[in-house]
Amino acid sequence: MPTTATLSRPFMTVDVFTAIPYKGNPVAVVLDATGLDTSVMQAFARWTNLSETTFVLPPSDAARAQGADYRVRIFTPAAEMPFAGHPTLGTCHAWLASGGQPQSTGTIVQECAKGLITIERTPAGLAFATPDSRALPLPHNLHEVYLALGITTEQVIDAAYLDNGPQWLCLLLDSPDTVLSLEPDMAQIKALGHKVGVASLYQDSDAAPLIGRACREAEAFATGLRARPAQAPAQLEVRAFSTTGMEDPVTGSLNGSLAQWLINEGHLSPPYMANQGACVGRDGWVSVQRDAKKQLWIGGHTVTCVNGTVLL
Repeated sequence: MPTTATLSRPFMTVDVFTAIPYKGNPVAVVLDATGLDTSVMQAFARWTNLSETTFVLPPSDAARAQGADYRVRIFTPAAEMPFAGHPTLGTCHAWLASGGQPQSTGTIVQECAKGLITIERTPAGLAFATPDSRALPLPHNLHEVYLALGITTEQVIDAAYLDNGPQWLCLLLDSPDTVLSLEPDMAQIKALGHKVGVASLYQDSDAAPLIGRACREAEAFATGLRARPAQAPAQLEVRAFSTTGMEDPVTGSLNGSLAQWLINEGHLSPPYMANQGACVGRDGWVSVQRDAKKQLWIGGHTVTCVNGTVLL
């Protein structure tokens, strides 16, 4: 039952898709949201002003019986979401770091409005089993989206409108340089009402540093923030433009939809790494794996940036 009393509750801010603090996408996590009503959760998410804020609760009886370890509610500053990728990984990181013990030794199971989401520990960090993406008809104003992005039809190799909780208009463009040089009209993107994800493949023959690689190397290597990565270079460059009028640093749900679509259409084969965030000063690495049962896993490193309590 909702409570009117203000309590000191454990709280973390977790950076996701990075091993380096402040280089990924942060999520605020309230680790004990028992008694908070929806209006309080929404107001706090609006106050944090992060892309998502999550609230951890005990799982429902039915979900617990199916293996759920905790329940999470996910809020943007404007509304509640049924599922989102980086909040899933960040919430799991916070829950484990605060002493959470999963029912199964091999997996963690999250209950959310989308259903039950399985999470695993992997060498590339935590990874979630991406929900199936549902294909939607392409929007009637697709040409207006191209104009807002500053691209031509000839630069678009393929397009799909996909829903795995969030809905993303996904565009495969002709080159990583095209993706990284975009200067979209964000006010127009917001007005058109579509979350837009753009991506392009790096080819094996790409020898010279491209815009994004040069940007990441200049920022990360020269400053000593991280060593040159031991893993193979990224095969995919990604950017995400939300209906809030902002570019999203690193996006789990988008990368999940992109992975299902690009693999199914034969554009890309797993496993692969995607990079996102270079144009907003981040350096996100997203791991995409497929297991023997054809399940796709979206993963990355997570790191605690803030650890304390919040009065709610």
